[in-house]
Amino acid sequence: MTDPLTSGDFVAPVVRFAPSPTGRIHIGNARTALLNYFFARKHGGTFILRFDDTDAERSTEEYALGIEVDLAWLGVEPDRKFRQSERFALYDAAAEQLKRDGRLYPCYETQEELERRRRLQIARGAPPVYDRAALKMSEAERAALEAEGRRPHWRFKLEPETVYWRDLVRGECHIDCASLSDPVLIREDGSYLYTLPSVVDDHDSGVTHIIRGEDHVTNTAVQIQLFEALGGRAPHFAHHNLLIGADGQGLSKRTGALSIAGLREVGIETLAVAAMAALTGSSIAVQPVHSLPELAGLFDLSAISHSSARFDGEELKALSQRVLHGLGYEAVRDRLEALDIVGHKAEPLWLCARGNLEIFADIADWWAVVEGDIAPHGLDAEFARAAAENLPPEPWDEATWGAWTSALKQATGRKGRDLFHPLRLALTGREAGPELAKLLPLIGRPRALARLSA
Repeated sequence: MTDPLTSGDFVAPVVRFAPSPTGRIHIGNARTALLNYFFARKHGGTFILRFDDTDAERSTEEYALGIEVDLAWLGVEPDRKFRQSERFALYDAAAEQLKRDGRLYPCYETQEELERRRRLQIARGAPPVYDRAALKMSEAERAALEAEGRRPHWRFKLEPETVYWRDLVRGECHIDCASLSDPVLIREDGSYLYTLPSVVDDHDSGVTHIIRGEDHVTNTAVQIQLFEALGGRAPHFAHHNLLIGADGQGLSKRTGALSIAGLREVGIETLAVAAMAALTGSSIAVQPVHSLPELAGLFDLSAISHSSARFDGEELKALSQRVLHGLGYEAVRDRLEALDIVGHKAEPLWLCARGNLEIFADIADWWAVVEGDIAPHGLDAEFARAAAENLPPEPWDEATWGAWTSALKQATGRKGRDLFHPLRLALTGREAGPELAKLLPLIGRPRALARLSA
């Protein structure tokens, strides 16, 4: 199977991200969403957000809305959006077609009976594959079981062939369908499992490329056969490696581990999350970026490794700070205004203080240093008096700090830490922080004089 994007026969791709709204998405889910989004944007295609919400008991509107919020925070904007719960008529029609064609057949075994049969197969050294006993049943036998109250589950009859595909991440792949059990597509209660609605929707919405986690590789051959049974052509597949936690365990959205909402709440930068999610486990170094388009430009499916990618939360924090420290004023203007950091001091404060921030919200503390009140850190009286007496007149600029401390050094004999540290404490209330040469003009002479006298 050739990929028209790489063979020269260009087709604008259609991709989808299809979360189940049974919990909030975590950084592993964000990885899949971003890889699909970047692929669509890089090739002028369409990105679909599809909620796989056929599980009515566990899917909630709250989670669906939360996922949309999380994606919007990441900068992922769907071109189209729909929910499977609104499309049951399509799935019913597809199921009826498969029944008419003899590819979907009823089975009446209970879970206990199937498990017992599986154990016997293993004991005999045979592969634990469904034996298609239901296909040998007569109409009378089926009617008798239904009269007892049994309801069938429905299996898709696989062709005993080897299915091949060229995976855009993993290369040439194949699965021998003769070694697989016919998959159950419809449960006894008539509800659909994942496979049939997913294939029907991919076919109906014109999906050309399915980019998803490698945990779905084993589903691929079945889905290719199902696409063909429904009269369609299978999309191209790309199975990316999965993110695992620092402990080596997989990520789960049900436990909330590394949820996008949680990362946002603790102040991790959007671009750090996106870069970590998209680049971890590839030959492209995880690096700070200034925009989502810049990150999309780095994206390449062929760079993704075949082995699991270990995700380190501490590395994410460090990357977030590197991203934050590199953001220009225009990139944060709106965020500063949301904190009421406005006026002529806003830009110089940001440029002065950004390199000292752990999270963006910390800028509010430095705004308070230049515009508000701080707890007094008294100097000894003699040094305080000398500091105030040598405080230069305004206007102030970045040269003021050097001129002031040079005069104070001459007046007091202090130097080094004995000179600078007490002044920093008195002026900012902090042990460390931005360069005082840049910060002092923002504090201004009246506040500086008041704090020296506190």
